[in-house]
Amino acid sequence: MSGSSSLLDTNILLDLLGGKLDQGALPQGNLAVSFVTELELLSYPEIGEEDEKKIGKLLDETFIVNINQKIKVTAIDLRERYKLKLPDATVAATAVYLEADLVTNDRELSKVKEIKTLSLPSR
Repeated sequence: MSGSSSLLDTNILLDLLGGKLDQGALPQGNLAVSFVTELELLSYPEIGEEDEKKIGKLLDETFIVNINQKIKVTAIDLRERYKLKLPDATVAATAVYLEADLVTNDRELSKVKEIKTLSLPSR
């Protein structure tokens, strides 16, 4: 990805899909999600058929970053240093890998010094 890029965390997309966040609130530039976010969205326990269609459309329009060796190594390091849950460490490592801002409302991720986090207030 080139230019200004942002990695969207699962909580941001859930707020967007749930109508708690306006699409216009998302940062401009290249938007991506980690494969972890894709898995979390598609395996959300209360997902209905209509929501599944919305998620599918949203994911079709977003660059999905799969895991690679650099992300794995960074995720392990971030998990150990910041005591993060593995999915959070992997999302943060993906932001490091992309050199992207992480758009999240997860306060735990804001303590990761290797990334810039942006939070978006819900309605």
